[in-house]
Amino acid sequence: MDSFVYNGNPGRVIFGRGTISRLGEEADRLGVQRILVLSTPGQANQAAGIARNLGNRYIGLYAKARMHTPTDTTAEAMELIQSLRADAVLAIGGGSTIGLGKAIAFRTDIPQVVVPTTYAGSEATPILGETENGRKVTKSSAKILPEVIVYDVDLTLTLPLAMSVTSGMNAIAHAVEALYAREANPVISLMATEGIGAIVGALPLLKDDPHNIMGRRDALYGAWLCGICLGSVGMALHHKICHTLGGMFDLPHAQLHTAVLPHAVAYNQNSALEAMARIKASLGWTDPAAALYKLALELGAKMSLRELGMKADGIEPALAQMLSNPYWNPRKLEEGPLRKLLIQAFEGTEPDTRVMQLP
Repeated sequence: MDSFVYNGNPGRVIFGRGTISRLGEEADRLGVQRILVLSTPGQANQAAGIARNLGNRYIGLYAKARMHTPTDTTAEAMELIQSLRADAVLAIGGGSTIGLGKAIAFRTDIPQVVVPTTYAGSEATPILGETENGRKVTKSSAKILPEVIVYDVDLTLTLPLAMSVTSGMNAIAHAVEALYAREANPVISLMATEGIGAIVGALPLLKDDPHNIMGRRDALYGAWLCGICLGSVGMALHHKICHTLGGMFDLPHAQLHTAVLPHAVAYNQNSALEAMARIKASLGWTDPAAALYKLALELGAKMSLRELGMKADGIEPALAQMLSNPYWNPRKLEEGPLRKLLIQAFEGTEPDTRVMQLP
């Protein structure tokens, strides 16, 4: 066995059904009394209902969380934090709301409790991605990692199928990149393999029956594992592409990850053979890039960046930004093959590994 380094991130996880009833006792365990609840506009009513579990610890709701965590939204939320003298935040929702909670915690170091309602997995990472002036920048800090995650399977029963699929594919992307990340290690590889398998098995069940409890449970469990993977070993080409395109063009986060993932896997397929063997085993296919593409397509996901709102004239500026500040990747970032990757993702065609090997 090769030598490796493993750092376990601290955090408390409550997983099950009906677990939001424990929010009050978790707040007491943290020793906090004035909790600001965060959500997106669309989840404001749901968040307010869940907040009732906090009792008189609930002091207000900020329901303006946005994709890609714009810094101006964070600045507005910070004003409310200060005026209400909040000593903790409760983020209820997906990656947008969780990102806002992390941005606040990074600036204040107050405790975070997170109740995920999607499969984003961001709640399990000490990573924050913020957008300012069309550029998304990531940072990592112990202050960013939530103190408590409360997973309640019942809250995911009403998650629309389309969002379930793209959110699940987004989670799979975390685990896929963890398998070939520079800091990859056997412990995280076990979690990644288990996480991919759990979500891949769950999503078809949800297509047949969105209220399938086993499918919802396994998808949420897999998302947690995939989030741990992302937060433990870093990122590579896939996340670089998505951070670039998301920051530049404000494309929908989970859908963007879903459309890009098969192409990023195809680009790296011949440069991370051990990782690809694990992905193949989890998917049950010999071609992991094609398998991820067909799985998402058959589940109804949009696989074209054009359909998500990107313009053709954005390919070259995006390529330039990707190459200007690249993340580590098992295969060197080459301008010609990367351009072909972006074109294929833009058109939404099945990834062609052979084309990406050509200069």
